[in-house]
Amino acid sequence: MNLSEFRRHGHELIDWMAEYFENIENLPVKSGILPGEVLNQLPAHPPSDPEAFENLMNDFNEIIMPGITHWQHPGWHAYFTANNSYPSILAEMLTSTLGAQCMSWLTSPAATELEERVMEWLGEMTGLPKGFTGVIQDTASTATLVSLLTARENATRFAINRSGFYGKGVFTIYCSSEAHSSIERAVKIAGFGQDNLRKIEVDKLFAMKPESLESAINSDLKKGFVPLAVVAAIGTTGSTAIDPLKEIGEICKKHKLWLHVDAAWAGTAMLLPEFRYMIDGIENVDTFVFNPHKWMFTNFDCSAYFVKDKGALIQTFEILPEYLKTKEGSMVNNYRDWGVQLGRRFRALKLWFVIRTFGVKGLQEKIRNHIRWADEFAGWVENEKTFEILAPSPLATVCFRLHPAGVDDEQQLNSLNARFLDEINQSEKIFMTHTKLNGKFTLRFVVGQTNTERHHIEKAWEIICGIAMRMK
Repeated sequence: MNLSEFRRHGHELIDWMAEYFENIENLPVKSGILPGEVLNQLPAHPPSDPEAFENLMNDFNEIIMPGITHWQHPGWHAYFTANNSYPSILAEMLTSTLGAQCMSWLTSPAATELEERVMEWLGEMTGLPKGFTGVIQDTASTATLVSLLTARENATRFAINRSGFYGKGVFTIYCSSEAHSSIERAVKIAGFGQDNLRKIEVDKLFAMKPESLESAINSDLKKGFVPLAVVAAIGTTGSTAIDPLKEIGEICKKHKLWLHVDAAWAGTAMLLPEFRYMIDGIENVDTFVFNPHKWMFTNFDCSAYFVKDKGALIQTFEILPEYLKTKEGSMVNNYRDWGVQLGRRFRALKLWFVIRTFGVKGLQEKIRNHIRWADEFAGWVENEKTFEILAPSPLATVCFRLHPAGVDDEQQLNSLNARFLDEINQSEKIFMTHTKLNGKFTLRFVVGQTNTERHHIEKAWEIICGIAMRMK
């Protein structure tokens, strides 16, 4: 492909992208293909000769697109959102064009300094104290791993990095029983051992019980373990429960434990001053993460990770072979030493485009709408006798189930709701997922896709009620 062809096909792709957004509501939200359908249409061996771009696009449309689940569809109410927006997409195009590897200041000064500034903006926008310093990670899973590794090294004066775990004791980590699976994965990768993760019981709101946390810590101390860190959740994946940060922070302060906060989805709500109650107690937090790529209309991947002690972070990861040394040294941020990855994408550009295009007020308006529409949806569920709310909805996720009169056997209800969810998703108009709360099969209705409007919520409710009538 030469430059002239690149220009022509690039314009064609922009047209394709615009038409995709224009017509996305006519597509099924969830792909309906069977396992192996795409694979069986792909040649077993790579082509030996060049192929025309037209052929590539034809196969993309005919083979790939039927197998795509459309996360940007306004009928997306599954998992959590992974949003994009027009300015974010355009910024990604520029990022791809530049092809910069932004591991250090020298390799792209503008990328480093833009990241520094937009993270300062995000800290201000979300009400974090000025003592926190931000860096962009790829995902909250990576940020949690980075936090626990930093906690490990900080507690041992960086001895494990030098000589390993031998003779250091058995460290224990704490999170709620509703916490994300990425915490368990980080515990395994960091070498603590899965058996040394304590999953603390939750209250009726599905938030961590501080008294149970303190009891577990004291029990481990008596057994000779070394309590190290607590991971608190602001917005658990199942029900978006909010752990009591102030009480947990006081316990961590008392026992000198590291405190990491996982606010992957819900953290975006802190752009709204009325939701900053969620971080009451932030003064005792060591690290904090939320994902603009979930609810802040910024393409995946872009995870905002904030640290109180950047020196501990850098010392945990810094390795400086001769070929990475530069004359700027400590005068600049070299973000290669702020996490697991040496190579880094220019993620700050899309965040900059999004913040400047929407403005803080525009972002706030969208998020407030999502929360208001979710609250309306929860009201509709509560007022319909055949449904049952199963958890509070402090933000924009509603947990509920179908519960017809006279059906009280939990196993029967679980089976009924599994079939109910399958019927909803087979409609191809909306897509939802489930969790289990207290053993109950629970439908999760998430509001937050970039292009979702109130009429889409009304349409979803009509679909849900129509299918429920057939299920009785």
